[in-house]
Amino acid sequence: MDIQFTEEQDMLRSIVQRLLRDQYDFDTRRKIVASEQGFSRKQWEAFAELGLLAAPFSEDAGGFGGGSLSTMIIMQEFGRHLVVEPLVETVVLAGGLIEQAGTSEQKQGFIPGIIDGSKIWALAWTEKASRFDFANVATRARREGSDYVLSGQKTMVIAAPWADHLIVSARTSGDDRDGGGVSLFVVDRRAVGVDLRSFKTIDGRRAAEVDLREVHAQLLGREGEGVAALEACRERAIGALCAEAVGAIGELNSATLEYSKTRKQFGTTIGSFQVLQHRMVDMFIAHQEALSLMQHLNLSLAAGDAGLPRLASGAKSKIGYAGKFVADQAVQLHGGMGMTDELNVGHYFKRISSINIQFGDPAFHLLRYAQLDAAA
Repeated sequence: MDIQFTEEQDMLRSIVQRLLRDQYDFDTRRKIVASEQGFSRKQWEAFAELGLLAAPFSEDAGGFGGGSLSTMIIMQEFGRHLVVEPLVETVVLAGGLIEQAGTSEQKQGFIPGIIDGSKIWALAWTEKASRFDFANVATRARREGSDYVLSGQKTMVIAAPWADHLIVSARTSGDDRDGGGVSLFVVDRRAVGVDLRSFKTIDGRRAAEVDLREVHAQLLGREGEGVAALEACRERAIGALCAEAVGAIGELNSATLEYSKTRKQFGTTIGSFQVLQHRMVDMFIAHQEALSLMQHLNLSLAAGDAGLPRLASGAKSKIGYAGKFVADQAVQLHGGMGMTDELNVGHYFKRISSINIQFGDPAFHLLRYAQLDAAA
């Protein structure tokens, strides 16, 4: 598949490429990850100034109306440069949920702060026993007047240490695994009763275990419709994460090819060995297949095509396995230095590994694809 981008989309790609080439090289990224905060507020503000945080939002919400294709363009370049700033968490996940499920007042109150870069958001839906199931929610919410009070625990909330607000799923009715009765809530991350235990993830980002003890929160959208909103959010998230993975896979291929032209073994470059040439051809094919499937998914997201859940699961599984294959081969062909902190190859390996378990690993989505295919 070969997408014919519009002039505006080509311009967006050029802007992102130029910014990251000039301001986000690998050494800069390592310093950002090693800093106390773990991300760059300066870079985040630069993204906002260039309109990257506004690009996916509709014009009615104050954005540029770029939708999933703008997200795809941005995230593919972010994948090439291993950007750690939380665009997926803030814009795609939280921003998408606010635009999709929020009231008019909530959209007007929250989205401008996302677009101008002044507010960072995170989505807290995973729990220790949830296993990618949006309906498996033990966190409880009860109504007190016009507010709700939340109690429970969320695990592995990516970007929570940086966030100003959290969107939290909590059960307003039913048992822990009931499909109905799950609602979404906006929580001030610094509210009384919110306790974060922060940690660094394997790919250099920051996440937290979140304890909620009698925390006052605001209902996002309608009560009991949280699972449906999260399922739609998952398809958008998969589109963005697959684009990021494809960008990372492409860089691994390029780095491995260049290394094979200079690394000598038995008096000749390793790229001259036919068996390694075959392996790099397999890596190239895996990247091209992943690229085509990722583009197909994001075009379908933009068009609102039927069968999106099945396509999203197919893409997440196929690209996940392709990413693992390319990352494994890249590390092996680089030898022991492939996993050192000084070389970018190991960092791409870790990021692809992290992407693979977000919103369902390849095995989970392969099974989901088969179930949806059988039901079709």
